[in-house]
Amino acid sequence: MDFSGTWKVYSEENLDEFLKAVGAPEMVIKMRKDVKPVMVIEQNGKDITCTMKTPIVTRVHTFTVGKESEILSLQGNKIKCTVREEDGKLIYETDKFRSVREIQGDEMIEVS
Repeated sequence: MDFSGTWKVYSEENLDEFLKAVGAPEMVIKMRKDVKPVMVIEQNGKDITCTMKTPIVTRVHTFTVGKESEILSLQGNKIKCTVREEDGKLIYETDKFRSVREIQGDEMIEVS
């Protein structure tokens, strides 16, 4: 499955609880209530670049599906993450969270 595209966040559930669970600073939790990021994904085979854009910050994560990589946490710390593909879904796993992204029609659904 090709995840390439520009994906706009329009709905989030239990965001505060998730951000608190992963240790996000209170300032980030308050800011994210009013900000809906845009995710730009560029995929070339198993190599993927994800760019999350908000009015305040842009974060870029580059990784290869199936290989361990480092991503930046909301606090700016590097954490190890392995992304794998399973049944057309991208599954991100760290020691603090698991996130599953899949495309359904014209939408990308992410559950963390």
